[in-house]
Amino acid sequence: MEQELEKAIAIRIRKLRLQKKLTLEDLASASGVSRAMISRIERGEASPTASLLARVCAALGLSLSAFFAEEGEVSPLSRRQQQQVWRDPETGYIRRSVSPPGTASDVDIVDVEFPPGSRVSFPPHAASSGMTQHIWLFDGEMEMTTGDSVYRLLPGDCLFMPVGEGHVFHNPGNIPARYCVVLDRRGR
Repeated sequence: MEQELEKAIAIRIRKLRLQKKLTLEDLASASGVSRAMISRIERGEASPTASLLARVCAALGLSLSAFFAEEGEVSPLSRRQQQQVWRDPETGYIRRSVSPPGTASDVDIVDVEFPPGSRVSFPPHAASSGMTQHIWLFDGEMEMTTGDSVYRLLPGDCLFMPVGEGHVFHNPGNIPARYCVVLDRRGR
């Protein structure tokens, strides 16, 4: 199943790049990811990390949720067993796209399970400028860094933050953290 998803990621990145008439150089320049790495991902020779995939998606004008949304029939209902699940190869964090794909909504909802001790950094990126997100913690604890501010979240806490300014997700605890990301793409 994971290999199928990695192959689908490779095909989708190439398809989107070609649809936008971008060369590998164009996408590398827009995303800050090397041309060689994008080429390796498109050929299925490398698995992108969450941070890298987010930069490529932003350069393609998509959120991670929109990227993972399967093309096909649009429905207002997203059943759990049909929701796209992806595991970050670097940290093992699991991301499940909850929002029904293909709808006209500018809001994406994502369920995340983040392993203890893990950290993912998303550097500032102009392509995500204006996008915002809420991080609503259900279980465990998270330390969120946005700009120069660090926030410690406990169950029930919700943090609003801009996406394009860069941020760091860190689970300082000894149990997995589970949280919901509500991403608003309207600022793009």
